Amino acid sequence: MSGPDRTAGARRGRDRRARVLPAAPGRRRIDGVRPTTAVVGGGIAGLAAATALAERGVAVTLYERQPYLGGRVGGWPTRLRDGTAVTMSRGFHAFFRQYYNLRGLLRRTDPALERLTGLPDYPLLHAGGTRDGFRYVPRTPPLSALGFVLLSPSFRLRDLSSLDPVAALPLCDVRVPDVYGRLDDVSAHDFLDAVGFPDRARHLAFEVFSRSFFADPRQLSAAELALMFHIYFLGSAEGLLFDVPRSPFPAALWDPLAGYLRRHGARVRTGILVEDVEPARDGRYRISTDQDEARHDGVVLALDAAGLRRLVGRCDRLGDPAWRERIARLRTAPPFLVTRLWLDRPVAPDRPGFLGTSGFGTLDNISVLERWEDQAARWAARTGGSVVELHAYALRGGLARDVEEKRLVDQLHRVYPETRAAGIVDARHEWREDCPLFPVGGYRDRPAVRSPDPRVVVAGDLVRSDLPVALMERAATTGFLAANALLEQWGVRGQTLWTVPDRGRSAVLRGLAAWLSG
Repeated sequence: MSGPDRTAGARRGRDRRARVLPAAPGRRRIDGVRPTTAVVGGGIAGLAAATALAERGVAVTLYERQPYLGGRVGGWPTRLRDGTAVTMSRGFHAFFRQYYNLRGLLRRTDPALERLTGLPDYPLLHAGGTRDGFRYVPRTPPLSALGFVLLSPSFRLRDLSSLDPVAALPLCDVRVPDVYGRLDDVSAHDFLDAVGFPDRARHLAFEVFSRSFFADPRQLSAAELALMFHIYFLGSAEGLLFDVPRSPFPAALWDPLAGYLRRHGARVRTGILVEDVEPARDGRYRISTDQDEARHDGVVLALDAAGLRRLVGRCDRLGDPAWRERIARLRTAPPFLVTRLWLDRPVAPDRPGFLGTSGFGTLDNISVLERWEDQAARWAARTGGSVVELHAYALRGGLARDVEEKRLVDQLHRVYPETRAAGIVDARHEWREDCPLFPVGGYRDRPAVRSPDPRVVVAGDLVRSDLPVALMERAATTGFLAANALLEQWGVRGQTLWTVPDRGRSAVLRGLAAWLSG
């Protein structure tokens, strides 16, 4: 018998056109013998899958290679030269209001999302002096796009004449997976050229999005760029408003969720490397780690692209040859650098908590952490300094790291000149190369949630989905979808999901786009 979904879950925001996706009907919880499931990976996708499964009575074991949870949104302890114990991470993440399913996951331990706080704007600065923001742009499409054009100094009247409205029409009717059939074989750079966007507007309004995928626009599929534009701007009434955690990621997000999972009977095992997943003759799966072995009825593979490639490459009985070959072709985005500086004097008081930049060498954004994070605020109040974080996305391979770290700090001095006189109490430079790349023509190779093995499912921001989601929201959504796929086999109702509208908001523009595309 089907029952109501009373578990905490995603909620539609202010957008009345947000789409609800009910789970398949079934019992509310497991009856009788509890099936067991291994969730391999403790990032957002793995945590979402583990949560949905454990809430419904599945015996979950979560395996995470790192000693902390959260994946690319995790954090770990470190100690500064002045003796202060702090939490380091891989940098700033924006929790947008249209991340319905991620926010639903966080509501399990924070129903009112009180551990998040909103930043007032998404300001953007170009090296030529142009400044943009979204604070005063209307939030409801199409007024959002029109308002941005009218309010933005990046758009001049003579620039508008260069726009090709026919080439831009695909942005007005973004549907998944149709958008991949139309635009996946085109680069984001070439698509923007075809549309005729002025250079300044392109840097400030579009390449900011593409570089959020840690990719140069020449490498990124135009389908992903169009999807981003739909999710954050033209397709959603939530606008570009976002929240950030008031505390470091572990304290604000993942430590409470780990406790929640344990209260639902899940085992959370960090610092454990899963080395092999092998189908057993009894229909179960043997999970071999660097410490022990166990058998499970189902498996969720919630790994990054490199981790999934390595694990599947060792498991020659998992899935089928074609599936394994597609996973072997998954690519990783170029390296990126996060530099965090503890300065001995404050940045100017009018500096925003977050600033996107373009034209300042490799610098993509600056965060002033004490503007919102309690740990940084305490350090700044005690020392009279500031905690500043710099991001450089999509760097070339083979660069001299010390040289690039110095260049990044030099760009900070260009943007915030008062920092030239500041002494650096301590610094951390995090170089990583583990984000998925969504290359031109790569959509067909990305794995879907379901694999050739009915009880082996895949989750993560690299996963192919028929829903309009991206980045952290894609990770959370595919995690819930992976859990739902297993729960459906056991006759249990899964997690109800929400997404932004699954098509353009204007019927007229949708019809015109469909007519022109043939």
